[in-house]
Amino acid sequence: MNVLDIITAVLILSGSTLALTAAIGVVRFPDTLSRMHAATKPQVLGLLLVLAGAAIRLRGHADIGMVILTGLFTLITAPVVANRVGQLAYREQNIRDDLLTRDEMAEFGDTGNDGQN
Repeated sequence: MNVLDIITAVLILSGSTLALTAAIGVVRFPDTLSRMHAATKPQVLGLLLVLAGAAIRLRGHADIGMVILTGLFTLITAPVVANRVGQLAYREQNIRDDLLTRDEMAEFGDTGNDGQN
């Protein structure tokens, strides 16, 4: 077993662990926005780590291009999908209000014009 095999194993195992934690987060979190966060952040990083491990293992093989395209496609589409799901959940009021951050400046009547009323 050489060094590249060990690096490949570490990348694939850590990516799989992140994907598992994302799946657990999707099941355990209470509302759509929390679930969306759990489904996008660790899932994308986990997939990229698994793909990096596969690329190291497949070095010099013709399938490396497909591995790279898969990673790029994931990086491009995951934020867009998360944004759309978040907007839809917010519009349909499928979120818990106590988990949202509050805009404290708006509560005190600040209109954002730097004190020029």
